[in-house]
Amino acid sequence: MNDPGWELYRSFLFTVRLRSLSAAARGLGLTQPTLSRHIATLEDALGGKLFTRSPAGLHPTPAALELLPHAEAMEAAAAAFRRTASGAAESAHGTVRLTASEIMSAEVLPPLLASFRAAHPGIALELLVSNQSQDLLRRDADIAVRHVRPTQDALLTRRIGAVRLGLYAHRSYVAAHGQPVALADAAQHTLLGFDQKFTGGRGAAMARFGLTREDFAWRCDNDNASLAALRAGLGIGIYQDPLAAREPDLVPVLPGVVALPMEIWLAMHEDLRHSRRVRLLFDHLAAGLAGYLTGSSPAS
Repeated sequence: MNDPGWELYRSFLFTVRLRSLSAAARGLGLTQPTLSRHIATLEDALGGKLFTRSPAGLHPTPAALELLPHAEAMEAAAAAFRRTASGAAESAHGTVRLTASEIMSAEVLPPLLASFRAAHPGIALELLVSNQSQDLLRRDADIAVRHVRPTQDALLTRRIGAVRLGLYAHRSYVAAHGQPVALADAAQHTLLGFDQKFTGGRGAAMARFGLTREDFAWRCDNDNASLAALRAGLGIGIYQDPLAAREPDLVPVLPGVVALPMEIWLAMHEDLRHSRRVRLLFDHLAAGLAGYLTGSSPAS
């Protein structure tokens, strides 16, 4: 079998994700006939159909879905290859890819990354925002900020500490509805929670209290949208104490009852320990996040 080139696999990935030859072609900057040839060539090389057509669009075959994670691993490896090639190991130039949860990415990391860029303008930063744990061994990212202890081998990890989570509501909500005086009373209030995914620190905290989807009057899987709802006075939700302390309109709810720790870890692949630009960001984040926990960092 002739070994298909990477451009064929990339066309395959875009087509699986977009389920449309025209949309995939636009995303790749190709013509639709060129993309069609890529798919046909790949099917010939692999000896089977990858897509079926229907009035609703293209559908990947079972064989295509089985191949998908391998193509995604190739995509991650290609991206890591480009990042590694973007600068010499001992230089403060090139690209570093970081992944973190939605709230950390939006509320905690921006000032830390701003100060890092001011100190190291030759290093470009990529931020992958996700509450899912990205695979550092597959090099989906170079550095990860995580809320559970990393367990994969071949990772360098550092525990930064734990941030406390509590229940909060906007002053306008408390003025209109009052506060629960016991945890059992919370069910009578508008609780902000998850729709389908109990992920991240909020999910772990809510699951710890035995809350299910049906307990929430506001259901959303995006942490930033849920934070906006909290700030708008829609109901009671879980938030990090240091972040809530910045906002005088947020009132703690049941502070003596609901106070849960959420760990903060940094991790990176051990193969990157000799990359100066990666190490610079890793150490900068370690110091900045430790300061965030004590209220002394630019993020506070």
